[in-house]
Amino acid sequence: MMVTDKGQVTIPKALRDRLGIGPGSEVDFEQQGDAILVRKATGAPSRGARIAERLRGRGDVSMSTDEIMALTRGD
Repeated sequence: MMVTDKGQVTIPKALRDRLGIGPGSEVDFEQQGDAILVRKATGAPSRGARIAERLRGRGDVSMSTDEIMALTRGD
């Protein structure tokens, strides 16, 4: 298996199928000696959930919903 200049490798389809890894799946990497263990992440929040949690409570705009909608519509 070849590592790209971005550090990427392709997980073989048979292995992805066995592990239930599809597009958007989260995976964990663990070093064991000189080997790397790859497993499907379980119980961990998704990337989207982590981003949403980090942004939660940051909306400090003092505008009403109607004012924000007018801006987005170009009124």
